[in-house]
Amino acid sequence: MKIINIKKTDKNAKIPTYGSEFAAGADLYAVIHNEENRVEILPGETAFIDTGIVMEIPNGYVGLVYARSGLSCKQGLAPANKVGVIDSDYRGNIMVALYNQSNEVRTVSEGDRIAQIIIQPIEQFGFKVTENLSNTVRGNGGFGSSGKA
Repeated sequence: MKIINIKKTDKNAKIPTYGSEFAAGADLYAVIHNEENRVEILPGETAFIDTGIVMEIPNGYVGLVYARSGLSCKQGLAPANKVGVIDSDYRGNIMVALYNQSNEVRTVSEGDRIAQIIIQPIEQFGFKVTENLSNTVRGNGGFGSSGKA
């Protein structure tokens, strides 16, 4: 198993954990910086929730922050940017912008699982302008053109 170095920036921070032996994403936990130890998120609003951790993601990898399926489907809370991208050269606190897509006020409390992170290899490409691209069966068919629902 590969190791990611993590620095806690808050005494209440929890390191990410996998929910099962074969889970792809590791859960990220909320650190709340107020006396109530909770944040209310109004319908249609976004709150930036701290995780209290900084990660040293290796070069050639990226941290992708995704919604937790239960939280997004049952509570209506999901990352506002749909997928957060944490580059390997970022050394700031990992924050999750949670958007409340429900019609009710939602509460996030200290220690709640708020998102999941997947560490994946990436490769950068150069871009070259050309007048001709290779042909494919699909061609320039857009949305729905593959005939699959």
